[in-house]
Amino acid sequence: MELLVGAWRGERQLFLQCSAPHAWRGSCHQPSVSLQPSLLCTSPLSHSTGSDSDSEESVFSGLEDSGSDSSEDDDEGDEEGKDGALSDEGHSGMEKTIEEQVQDGSPGPRTAVASARTGDEYAEDSSDEEDIRNTVGNVPLEWYADFPHVGYDLDGRRIYKPLRTRDELDQFLDKMDDPDYWRTVQDPMTGQDLRLTDEQVALVRRLQSGQFGDMGFNPYEPAVDFFSGDVMIHPVTNRPADKRSFIPSLVEKEKVSRMVHAIKMGWIQPRRPRDPTPSFYDLWAQEDPNAVLGRHKMHVPAPKLALPGHAESYNPPPEYLLSEEEHLAWEQQEPGERKLSFLPRKFPSLRAVPAYGRFIQERFERCLDLYLCPRQRKMRVNVDPEDLIPKLPRPRDLQPFPTCQALVYRGHSDLVRCLSVSPGGQWLVSGSDDGSLRFWEVATARCVRTVPVGGVVKSVAWNPSPAVCLVAAAVEDSVLVLNPALGDRLVADSTDQLLSAFVPPEEPPLQPARWLEASEEERQVGLRLRVCHGKPVTQVTWHGRGDYLAVVLATQGHTQVLIHQLSRRRSQSPFRRSHGQVQRVAFHPARPFLLVASQRSVRLYHLLRQELTKKLMPNCKWVSSLAVHPAGDNVICGSYDSKLVWFDLDLSTKPYRMLRHHKKALRAVAFHPRYPLFASGSDDGSVIVCHGMVYNDLLQNPLLVPVKVLKGHALTRDLGVLDVVFHPTQPWVFSSGADGTIRLFT
Repeated sequence: MELLVGAWRGERQLFLQCSAPHAWRGSCHQPSVSLQPSLLCTSPLSHSTGSDSDSEESVFSGLEDSGSDSSEDDDEGDEEGKDGALSDEGHSGMEKTIEEQVQDGSPGPRTAVASARTGDEYAEDSSDEEDIRNTVGNVPLEWYADFPHVGYDLDGRRIYKPLRTRDELDQFLDKMDDPDYWRTVQDPMTGQDLRLTDEQVALVRRLQSGQFGDMGFNPYEPAVDFFSGDVMIHPVTNRPADKRSFIPSLVEKEKVSRMVHAIKMGWIQPRRPRDPTPSFYDLWAQEDPNAVLGRHKMHVPAPKLALPGHAESYNPPPEYLLSEEEHLAWEQQEPGERKLSFLPRKFPSLRAVPAYGRFIQERFERCLDLYLCPRQRKMRVNVDPEDLIPKLPRPRDLQPFPTCQALVYRGHSDLVRCLSVSPGGQWLVSGSDDGSLRFWEVATARCVRTVPVGGVVKSVAWNPSPAVCLVAAAVEDSVLVLNPALGDRLVADSTDQLLSAFVPPEEPPLQPARWLEASEEERQVGLRLRVCHGKPVTQVTWHGRGDYLAVVLATQGHTQVLIHQLSRRRSQSPFRRSHGQVQRVAFHPARPFLLVASQRSVRLYHLLRQELTKKLMPNCKWVSSLAVHPAGDNVICGSYDSKLVWFDLDLSTKPYRMLRHHKKALRAVAFHPRYPLFASGSDDGSVIVCHGMVYNDLLQNPLLVPVKVLKGHALTRDLGVLDVVFHPTQPWVFSSGADGTIRLFT
């Protein structure tokens, strides 16, 4: 099409050069021009006079009101029949005439012809451009904001902007007068106002609503499968077949071999054909009338009203009638506080009883109660309370255990914090807040020796080795090692020889504690060694062999626990970091383990490997005491929130059993070395003795049965029993209290 247009233009150019311009101008306005399309009717005029062609172009570009061109308009509106070239005066006159027409707003005759031609403007359009009359391309139209023209036509001449001398009031009047103002838009390429047709308005509305622009397009047409699975005679493409289409795939062969193997092994079951008959379920087929749900009735009966009494009778007895004082008091009471919601009255007969005034109101409230009050169905379970209690053996079958108070050891003037019994069970040592250690004879409750130490005794421990007669006591910031010289004289003398055989090294090593020998005056009292720490000592305990001593210090950091070796007089801190405030420590009776109890947990350390073995979680707020079973597989912990926790080390790190027998904080717990007994002392002033049998069979759980509650201590400063210790050979238990006494229960 472009080649045809170019050839046609060349012919017309040649024709123009050979012909007279006046004759061509006269024939150009004949309506019977059929040689060229209306789209191209402006191109032959491009080589005629300048005024002629420019005005023609401005008309056909839609600029009917274009009056800004100064010398490019001709005088065909006034002198249509004249011939010859126009003079300069004619040109200037025509400029004024055109400007007057533009200012008046009256279209000229040329405009009417142009408007008639522009109706068929796009009939044979073959161009892909957005607007064929403006050839600025992709140049932004903002660049023409300061120029009088808006672009260039096909021949390179300017397309001038229309004059816009109308203010907002004129625009508003046009908006009110012009019924097609709402469908008028401005063409950015030419600056002209265009009136949208009904088809264009419908297209815009379809696009705004998200529909397709073409009304005949059906988005729901059935899809055409061009590449179907059917084998066709003529293929869609002429590409040669792939190599993989005729060579067997190794991957598919491997998959098939796996499936065959799975079918042979029975891992893949063949699909069984489904039974087409529908299956129905009978909900009530398996109902047992004797079951709980069988007796379950869906109907919930409404609660019954209370039966009327004598006060509601029409002829009540005289004692039910209110006196004047009672009548006034009834009226002054609130309606919710009255015992009776009515006043009893006496009538001579039932016929004389008037209608009840609040009948409708009360019946309405009753109906509201019936359907608004939520009623829930409660299943009443008939369970014998005896069945809920676990079957435990009777306490008389678990004897022996201490049952009664036998002796009271009096002599301390302040609360007794700690106790310890000699390995033979003949002597007892106690430490008190009165600043003294007292040694007692167990059988007679006689105080055989009193050692003043000059401070509060927080802890005391008798050496468990029968070949050594030593007692360790924690007093303020030091540990005192005493030889009480009780019992066998040979054992006491051998103990002194053992202590005096130590030869101090030439260069004393750096240690966390200082070992000091006792002076002659202190040796007369029985003191042999003093281990100074610089921090308050809260607990001291011996290893089972009798050579090592563990100490708990009231300090922060990793030096809370120290281990002393008596024979070499060495001290060491076994830990590098701290896990909270340490409350208690204990040596394992058989293995190289050390149990360290902090406020919330109990950690079990292997001393030889120097590693953490277990961490027990008691689920208590504050652990107060700790004891290890003589076999070493079970641990009990007491806490200040009145719980006693039993751990089975072989079972779990969580409590096997939690006992809440005491009402106040637990201060001490202890195992018996020989009998299956353990005891706990509390601030409620009682000692509870429990039977705790541990079986050799690992599949059988320990048997824990409380057997006796022992009382006798008086509460002092809201403190009760402070320490509990078992006799090493007899089923006896010693307890020390805040009342300054020690009691023996046998």
